[in-house]
Amino acid sequence: MSLKTSNLAFKVRVDNQIQNEMMRKAVVKAQETIGANRLKMVNELGNWEEWRDLAKQIRNHVLANLDAYLYQLSEKVHQNGGHVYFAETAEEATAYIRKVALEKQAKKIVKSKSMVTEEIGLNEVLEKEGMKVVETDLGEYLLQIVGDKPSHIVVPAIHKDRYKIRQELHEQLGYNGSETPEEMTAFIRQVIRKDFLEADIGISGCNFAVAETGSVCLVTNEGNLRLATTVPKTHIAVMGMERLAPTFQEVDVLITMLARSAVGAKLTAYNTWLTGPRLDGETDGPEEFHLVIVDNGRSKILESEFKEVLRCIRCGACLNTCPAYRQIGGHGYGSIYPGPIGSVISPLLGGYEEFKELPYACSLCTACNSVCPVKIPLAQLILKHREHIAQSGMTPAAERLSIFGFNFANSHPTLWKVGMKVGAKVAAKFIKNGKAPIQVGALAEWTKARDLPTPEGESFREWFEKRGKN
Repeated sequence: MSLKTSNLAFKVRVDNQIQNEMMRKAVVKAQETIGANRLKMVNELGNWEEWRDLAKQIRNHVLANLDAYLYQLSEKVHQNGGHVYFAETAEEATAYIRKVALEKQAKKIVKSKSMVTEEIGLNEVLEKEGMKVVETDLGEYLLQIVGDKPSHIVVPAIHKDRYKIRQELHEQLGYNGSETPEEMTAFIRQVIRKDFLEADIGISGCNFAVAETGSVCLVTNEGNLRLATTVPKTHIAVMGMERLAPTFQEVDVLITMLARSAVGAKLTAYNTWLTGPRLDGETDGPEEFHLVIVDNGRSKILESEFKEVLRCIRCGACLNTCPAYRQIGGHGYGSIYPGPIGSVISPLLGGYEEFKELPYACSLCTACNSVCPVKIPLAQLILKHREHIAQSGMTPAAERLSIFGFNFANSHPTLWKVGMKVGAKVAAKFIKNGKAPIQVGALAEWTKARDLPTPEGESFREWFEKRGKN
């Protein structure tokens, strides 16, 4: 599995990102621009809360009947002339795709943007076989040429500005043009156009699969996906097992919510519907189609108290409103799924050992709850993670000891009263100019950016008693 994007410790990642002024400016600008556009589209649509309720109902219905819809989907894909493979793990998914690629003697593979292929580490598996894998989404391509990782679900290169991109294009590809997006995009288009024509296989993700027809729905803002899925002789679509809808009627609702929530648009520039390989007499489309349906821990999530997170349609709206993401960016999370949704889903897919810090990269402000188009209670799910982590004893020893001490004192009124009196006097003597003489643990972290309040030398109860007498 390839959920991790960094081997650095959480605090080191966070400190690095906080010092990254370019990233923070780029993220702030993107959040403000996308947020304003989203609000405009939400107001224009009208009855937004009713739309959210409907989208939630659709996703809940799918999850409640997932086995039936997956069976219907697989039957339809087979009837359309395609192949279906159910992968229980990331390793099974990559092994199947590797097998197909080897059978086709593939030398070059073009990919459109896909989070689930990032999740299973597909590129690395294929590259080990000597195959060239080309990311054709503009943002993903910019990251691939410098060995970087996505930092946003929808806008993978959100952490770079145009000047940094221009510099990297010059260093990696000899680009000598300006830093205008139009000129850089035109240059990249010329570079990768031959890759589409030479590719043996095209790989895509799947925003939604339609169980009724066996179709896959893909929404993009670039024309790369249509080239990647129709020019090569073989098309492989990879989807998380929960990413489907019963009919086109439900998909209509979901892509309406997705586009408005993700980028603040009525619809994305390209809405592509693919149904199996090309038929006899048709000139366009692949000769062979494979649909790889990935579980990779989703079944366990479905039967857990975190099942609501599977409603997610990967719009990234929670990232675009999150104050923590605004400060540390995607790379601060160390997972391909950053932000509030990443804080919930990364520990579920990758385990607490790898991602136990992520639920704490959150102020529990609930801003993410208010913008999620399918009403996932992200803040509450993050809090559940914290409960599990604390109950399992994975929190630092000093934290556990301090909580034990607090609970003990709080359950003994006399001890608490004495502690408050003594503590108030000690604090007044030692805390000067907002700083304590001993900087350790949480206190040291807190006072890096804040001052401690100036103590008055008396506890609240003492103050209250004096006020009552007066």
